Amino acid sequence: MATASLETRENRRAWGFVTPALLWTVAFFVIPFIVMAAISLATRKGREIVMAWNFDNYIEFFEKAHLLKGLFVSLEITFTVTIISVILAYPLAWIIAERVPQKWQRMALIMAILPFWTSYVVRSYSWLLVLAQNGVINNTLVYLGVISEPLELASTRTATVIGFVHFFVMLLTLTIYANLVQMPPNYRRAAADLGANGFQVFWHVVLPLTLPGIMVGAFLTFVLCIGDYITPQILGGNNELALPQVIMLQLGRRADFPMAATLSIILMVVVTMAYIACARWLKMERT
Repeated sequence: MATASLETRENRRAWGFVTPALLWTVAFFVIPFIVMAAISLATRKGREIVMAWNFDNYIEFFEKAHLLKGLFVSLEITFTVTIISVILAYPLAWIIAERVPQKWQRMALIMAILPFWTSYVVRSYSWLLVLAQNGVINNTLVYLGVISEPLELASTRTATVIGFVHFFVMLLTLTIYANLVQMPPNYRRAAADLGANGFQVFWHVVLPLTLPGIMVGAFLTFVLCIGDYITPQILGGNNELALPQVIMLQLGRRADFPMAATLSIILMVVVTMAYIACARWLKMERT
């Protein structure tokens, strides 16, 4: 009897902790998502939105090339940023975890996350100044005689990728570093004792054990990058529109809320598919 009463109190206490989070999720995610999904099934007639309850907006998305191109542009930028960020972040995380003395590792991590301390908008505009025709890069290259005319770096996909990579390399560095410092050194020693060379130790021992950190960082990079509006708008301009920019155009210029909701649902589906693809590594536990 006492045990049952204790379990009841513990359950009530647990629900007391969980309920605020559940209410917050329902109020600010579930309900807005349901409303957005319902609006995506509506249609715009003139200045009015009529609940048609059909999939015409989704059909229109696949039929209109400029809408579909926005998704492809977002995917291309996101995959490029994710791959480059992983390639750059892994050596940086390795150096901090393995080569920097332990007493200095905290300082090295603080230096690595300095970009997080500045506003996202400020970082984007800073890169715009650096990459502009009269920016630091072009002025330096012209001064050194490497080029005679300034390069077109700003308002390009390259500028967008640079701005994203600058931010997400630091995020991936943290997730990979967390896996590296948790890896027992005896694993590598055992592999070396069995005759494995340095590359074999890394490929068969270190990389598989740090793969969860890579995938967590890569997934976060994918989610934040594909849904970002600010960086493509500031650094990429309007020469090549990513899907978030297309969504904002539907809202700001056309006031087509049903199509904007449709594009947002499609974006969420893409993110969900990415999660399903990464779920195996996101849930991996070291035994």
